[in-house]
Amino acid sequence: MPSDRLTFEPNVTLPEREHIVIRNAFVLSIDTEIGDLEYADVHVRDGLIFAVGVGLDAGDATEIDGSGMIVMPGFVDAHWHLWSTLFRNLLRTDRGYFDLLFGLAPHFSAEDFNRSVRLALAEATNAGITTVLNFSHNTRTPAHADAEIAAHIECGLRGRYSYGHISGMPSTEVMPLDDLPRVQRDWFGANGPAGDRLSLGYSWRGPLLTPPEVYRPEFEAARNLGLPVTTHAGQGPPYKVDAVQMRKDGFLGPDMLLVHFLEARAEDRQALAETGTSLSISMQSEQHFGAQCDLRSHLLHCLDDGVNLCLSVDATSAASVNPFENMSFAWYTGIPWPDTPTANIPAVSFRQCLEMATINSAKAMGLDDQIGSLTPGKRADLIMIRATDINMAPLGEADGAVVRSATPANVDTVVADGRILKRGGKLLAVDTEKVVADAGASLHAVLTRASGAFAPSSVTARRS
Repeated sequence: MPSDRLTFEPNVTLPEREHIVIRNAFVLSIDTEIGDLEYADVHVRDGLIFAVGVGLDAGDATEIDGSGMIVMPGFVDAHWHLWSTLFRNLLRTDRGYFDLLFGLAPHFSAEDFNRSVRLALAEATNAGITTVLNFSHNTRTPAHADAEIAAHIECGLRGRYSYGHISGMPSTEVMPLDDLPRVQRDWFGANGPAGDRLSLGYSWRGPLLTPPEVYRPEFEAARNLGLPVTTHAGQGPPYKVDAVQMRKDGFLGPDMLLVHFLEARAEDRQALAETGTSLSISMQSEQHFGAQCDLRSHLLHCLDDGVNLCLSVDATSAASVNPFENMSFAWYTGIPWPDTPTANIPAVSFRQCLEMATINSAKAMGLDDQIGSLTPGKRADLIMIRATDINMAPLGEADGAVVRSATPANVDTVVADGRILKRGGKLLAVDTEKVVADAGASLHAVLTRASGAFAPSSVTARRS
């Protein structure tokens, strides 16, 4: 149970894990040994993938008709700033994401954090995302951390809460770290309320944002607690993150995840690949903020050089919660051009897009032995996609249909850790009306505290 120091106690009313078998579906297992199976079954028991195959004997399992459905692993999002979801619709031509970020960050209460994260995670569930790495970069007080963690526990998804700095704090100051051991002990310790679905990580400002006298002690704080680290590596010039130097400093490895890094050189990519360091890219926000870099070349070279590349939302003020669009952007972008350094690199395939959104992202979080493919023995995190909807029919190649044609509206069923969280296109574990109303009330409160400087030009912030 949470200690009496916690300011938010999660109210967990999740569905029970179910014993089910999905029959006669097109199965995209993302498991190289199982492969893709037509008219196949997926047996789920005790929160695990029990079996995948044709004509399975599932005993007394409840049968779910998978006819006309594609079944695949749930999407894994490896980098998402959940707390900022509230202000995603305040963008204007003269007011961008960073204006809103730095202008509104000081005015978020812990309750606003909780409501914003609940909204984001509900949308994640709706879109078929079953695991989220929450890159928190505005952890203003212990209560703010508690608020986010409580929302994670309540939603039923798998995830990692990566504790971060206070948005806007000086780059010359080491971030406050006194509360991090308390968070680890009270939330993530033995028999803590986080359980085994949610883990603790660390959002590091790193060389991109701070000098060595700041980023070194911040990194050591994470390492001393045994926490995996995520850090931004830049979406454009000037070049600040040197992966070769990071390797020499002992920063790289399987428990380090870099984000963006559009200016990575060949030697940087080599350092990432050789150390098992993963790289997350956010196809939509890279298009917007990385305009001075060649995203196409970056994508192709990272894959060709063996970097474990994965996909993520980033922030909903910079991108939509749409893993299908993320994959689609990657496929359309990943084309080699003649007479360029990419000329002899293979084009990005549909399968690579699916892997970046599932097993690669799971590997980036150190969870590829638990999730990311429909492999017997892994946790039962899976989705069912209607292939008979008008934008999906007629079904030909299933991998291409998911990458090019599908949208969150086609996600019929979401199972996370063996619990059915969405069925028939409806969220089952979320009071959607309350989540939306609470988010609207919090946005109104944040804008009021900001003294109207960011008042929208329409009704988006009205309390309703």
